[in-house]
Amino acid sequence: MSLHRIILKNGADLDGFRRAVRWLMAEELAPQHTAWSLEDAPGLFGDDRLRDAPPVPLPRSVARLIELGVCHSSPERYALLYQLVWRVLNGERDLLEIASDPLVHRVDTMARGVRRDLHKMYAFVRFRRMKGEHLERFAAWYEPEHFILEASAPFFIDRFRSLDWTILTPIGSMRWDRRELSFGPAARRGDAPDEDSVEEGWRGYYESVFNPARVNPTAMRAEMPKKYWRNLPEAASIPGLIQTASQRVEAMIEQEATMPAKRTPERALEAMWDQEPRTLQELNAVIAKAGPLVPGATQAVFGEGPEHADIVFVGEQPGDQEDLQGRPFVGPAGKLFDRALREAGIDRRQAYLTNAVKHFKFEQRGHRRIHAKPTAGEVKHYRPWLMKELELVRPRLVVALGGTALLALTGKSTPISRSRGRAQFGPYRGYITVHPSYLLRLPDEATKREAYAAFLDDLRRIHDLAGADPETGELPLAAE
Repeated sequence: MSLHRIILKNGADLDGFRRAVRWLMAEELAPQHTAWSLEDAPGLFGDDRLRDAPPVPLPRSVARLIELGVCHSSPERYALLYQLVWRVLNGERDLLEIASDPLVHRVDTMARGVRRDLHKMYAFVRFRRMKGEHLERFAAWYEPEHFILEASAPFFIDRFRSLDWTILTPIGSMRWDRRELSFGPAARRGDAPDEDSVEEGWRGYYESVFNPARVNPTAMRAEMPKKYWRNLPEAASIPGLIQTASQRVEAMIEQEATMPAKRTPERALEAMWDQEPRTLQELNAVIAKAGPLVPGATQAVFGEGPEHADIVFVGEQPGDQEDLQGRPFVGPAGKLFDRALREAGIDRRQAYLTNAVKHFKFEQRGHRRIHAKPTAGEVKHYRPWLMKELELVRPRLVVALGGTALLALTGKSTPISRSRGRAQFGPYRGYITVHPSYLLRLPDEATKREAYAAFLDDLRRIHDLAGADPETGELPLAAE
């Protein structure tokens, strides 16, 4: 019987391999009667009869092994994988459980090599800003051992969804423009930028946390092989750090021991500025420089309103529209809030609106970004910025809109139903009420009307309290 030549595209042609397997199994062609080859343009798969080949049911473990195996750089990968499929579908369904089988060992070794290569790519890709670009774009150069570019895409999209980036490799390129993913031709190292303005600071940070007492060059090379060093900005510092490690250890021993300073969010915040912010603009610059605690946000959303407003409203975090527009309370909940403020006699332009958390945290569901509630740890991370914001505004009244805002202002998680009404937030008179988004989530119109009326009553009390004497709490005659 003559050999049937199967031609697949160069690289990881998973779709082509699947179609080939369906056709070969339908024709009952054993591995010894097939020959696999690679070309830039596939030959066999222009055949219309392949479209009629039925699917091949495989155990999930085998299917996953195939997904990894096709990414391997070995020219034998497709022949080995088809042998595996043939045996599994011809009486050896539990073949993968026999670790001593030579075929299983080879295929598993290939899969582990691909997993290791993916792990290294996730760890050692470094994006650099493209020079001369009008829009902010980033690029990285990487040299994978296997054909893992497409397999790595979900990781980088999830991790850097809000950036416009390109990964260049000798086997192809991958571009994400914040909306769509595309693949392009192979590239050269010179196509990627050599460095950017961030790298000097990153090297300084790396050198500051490098522990000379725990230097182990063998272990370092095992975790970060030298072939990756030229792509990493911190690698330029490694030889010098290793060379001076012994002297640095001796200096550490001779230095008088000191008690470590307790790390608090306040200290972390203070360490981020050379000079303490004296205005909201200076504070906002610090927040923008720090970036989001949870990746994905488009930008920081700062507070909005007069610098010395009588009322500060504190919400939870920006939503989708706030993240895109860079302003607080402009989404659906913000529009409801604007309506209630007008009915309560509060001029939004005279109030200061901000959030406990300054960046949008979300879950991606298809094309939609769904709000994700910040954790207590994330609220604590942003709390010093909020406290500094209040210190600069110096309001007569601070309003907590919802449980997250209350947690940020008090450090305690308390149900709104038990604490609604007047409060004291440190040196600031306060008031606690629901977040306007709560009103949008209520199940029926009758409940919504009742809750909205209660929210409106709260805003009217807030309006009166902001005009009350801060010492006596008495309202002016016009409010009585």
